[in-house]
Amino acid sequence: MKLISWNVNGLRACLGKGFPEFVSKELPDLLALQEVKMEEGQAELPLPPGYHVYWNSAERKGYSGTAVLARTEPLSVSRGMGVERHDHEGRILTLEYPDFWFVCVYTPNSQQELARLAYRMEWEDDFRGYLLELDRTKPVILCGDLNVAHKDIDLKNPGPNRKNPGFTQEERDKLTALLEAGFVDTFRHFYPDRTGAYSWWSYRFRAREKNAGWRIDYFLVSQRLVSRLDDAVIYQEVTGSDHCPVGLLLKTDQRAPSD
Repeated sequence: MKLISWNVNGLRACLGKGFPEFVSKELPDLLALQEVKMEEGQAELPLPPGYHVYWNSAERKGYSGTAVLARTEPLSVSRGMGVERHDHEGRILTLEYPDFWFVCVYTPNSQQELARLAYRMEWEDDFRGYLLELDRTKPVILCGDLNVAHKDIDLKNPGPNRKNPGFTQEERDKLTALLEAGFVDTFRHFYPDRTGAYSWWSYRFRAREKNAGWRIDYFLVSQRLVSRLDDAVIYQEVTGSDHCPVGLLLKTDQRAPSD
């Protein structure tokens, strides 16, 4: 099973920058998109046959928003985390399948001068509670732009960025708390020491050309899914956004056939 997540930084723009070709080549079973910046029906998506598309658009036009492309229809779809103050920006989309929850998230950026850091801390605590509530009923696969580089190895220049959005100790500690609550960073599960593995680059200073990036896009899974992990992928060669796609390969659930 192939799962992919991509912050497309405007889906309509990305449609002309290789998005349809990427989907046709990879044919993911589930493709989670963040920062779509559009609503359903605003553009025709030239997709291979068989995909169902689910949306959670922000109330503010042209801002934020998530979508999931699914080859198999889910049992249910929910939008947001059920906390009113957090659910106006289209940041969470949850699909329920028989043996897991699939959660696409676009975590709020703490913004310049950390203007939104206090709100981000509240959001992180409430979102962790939401995930743990889901996890009580079946395991969770969480993916998306978490807007944080967890460790020094996860960005090119950790030193000068320690008080910048996406690498403050407060943000990093919230990701640590989520992992300690029972989730696994799938990329580091397979590649604990790999350097230069980034998923976002600034448009400034030829950052992508120099691979001066950050790993802020993730697949996290409930601990009890570890036995099903097959590989984790960062598609660094794929352009079209300031982020590249990230992926997770899962083994088929090997359940004993019933007689």
